[in-house]
Amino acid sequence: MNLPASPIVVATVSFLVAAGFTIGLVPVVRRLGFRFGFTDQPDARKQHSTPIVRVGGIAMVSGFVLSLTAIWLLGGFGLVAPERDQLIWSTLAGSLCFFLIGLADDLYALSPWPRLAGQILVASAIWSQGVRIGAIDLPWLSSTGSAIHLSDGLSLLATVIWLVGITNAINWLDGLDGLAAGVAGIAAIGLVSVSFSLHQVAAGFLAAALAGCSLGFLRHNSNPARIFMGDGGSYFLGFTLASISIVGPAKGLTTVSLLLPLLILSLPLADMSAVIMGRLREGRSPFYPDRRHLHHRLLRAGFSHRRTVLLIYVFTQWLASIALVVANAEMRFLWLALATAILVATVVVSRRQLQAEKALLERTPQDCSGGSTPPGDRHG
Repeated sequence: MNLPASPIVVATVSFLVAAGFTIGLVPVVRRLGFRFGFTDQPDARKQHSTPIVRVGGIAMVSGFVLSLTAIWLLGGFGLVAPERDQLIWSTLAGSLCFFLIGLADDLYALSPWPRLAGQILVASAIWSQGVRIGAIDLPWLSSTGSAIHLSDGLSLLATVIWLVGITNAINWLDGLDGLAAGVAGIAAIGLVSVSFSLHQVAAGFLAAALAGCSLGFLRHNSNPARIFMGDGGSYFLGFTLASISIVGPAKGLTTVSLLLPLLILSLPLADMSAVIMGRLREGRSPFYPDRRHLHHRLLRAGFSHRRTVLLIYVFTQWLASIALVVANAEMRFLWLALATAILVATVVVSRRQLQAEKALLERTPQDCSGGSTPPGDRHG
């Protein structure tokens, strides 16, 4: 059996296979996690009160790999140019390596610096295999309107910063149930649309598989979560998103415009940058655990766990719709209008509900000892 010669059909199959396998594998991983003791134990900084399996990333990675294998066996890769076919396998290899680094941390609690060193080594190896930022399109800085080509040294530096930076941004976003998986799924769907608009089918297939395993995992990871993805899962999501954005929104094998992926992923990147700058200002390590993240701020503002996650979701989908406009995708202004309407409606309704809850609390006598602390975080 061969798939029809349509990139949209192949991407749809990739999404559905990844989602189906991930949904089916999570209960298996959960049972094995409890059997072997791979659980996240509750403590004062965490929001769960019972042990929860923390190696759910195994199910996501398995769904992703099985999805790509399925469309390869069905002939879907026949739509991909030979040089792009190699980039798919390079991306897959890098994703597995980053997953293993995170899984080692889940199992053995590695310190931050060995993890960072491992990420840099893997990112450098993937750069040598062609997944690289070779040029940056900044037409407002170039009188000729052409891309600014980077030397090998600058290309390596830019690629490593990009891959490692986004990986850790997604990792740090994994502080509330369903947050990292949902944001990664929305971002991946945005990359599917952008990639196909730019006729980059290889990236479209990868992004569709990633969206499928992310949203499939969300079935079990939404609040209250029955399983955590762990560092293995968040590293896998972050690296794959970062590498797809290099393989995809490109004009050539070594030329990439960073504007589109920067738009889609700007929320976790901005959050990570703000947190790091705040810690450095206080003379602390960038990895010092605290409650500076955006989701912590929303929780302290009085929003519930689910409402906080929802607000970040809708803002991410709005950013993805802006990327579609920049990429000149079909019906881009319709998608932007819908995304804007969803964002405005969610913000207005959430604000009104929060005000109503605060007013109710003010009218209800409270026990002075009954205060609560905002939920903790699983990451720095």
